[in-house]
Amino acid sequence: MKLFKITGIFALIMMLGLATSGLKAQDTGIQFFQGTLAQAQAKAKAEKKLIFMDAYTVWCGPCKWMAANTFTDSEVAAYYNKNFINLKMDMEKGEGPGLARKYGVRAYPTLYFLNPDGTVAHQVMGGRGPDDFIKLGKSVIKDHAL
Repeated sequence: MKLFKITGIFALIMMLGLATSGLKAQDTGIQFFQGTLAQAQAKAKAEKKLIFMDAYTVWCGPCKWMAANTFTDSEVAAYYNKNFINLKMDMEKGEGPGLARKYGVRAYPTLYFLNPDGTVAHQVMGGRGPDDFIKLGKSVIKDHAL
């Protein structure tokens, strides 16, 4: 009887884990490219897309807010995943400090839309909610379609 209770509890824990992992897989938000800017540029060139680059820092409040509320929005994710190569770049780590100098970052977040060659097509400073962020992306695509 004791073995049955332990097995039942284990089975319940496994089912809850599978259900939770399924929910997380469905709502992942914007899919950010894992790699360098140069690698993102190569992908953007191959796919004929602009790069959306989130220039952020870990201590930035509006950056954290966007990560939690805007980048996880399903409509934002659908639009940005379809139309851009998305890249998050911590401006204080790795290649971030060099990019901050190159692009003249003065505030966080700074949201860049880059051509595949790395030139700036459009940039804005400050956080955006989901609706404004989708409008921004649509405006950039309209003005800078490849």
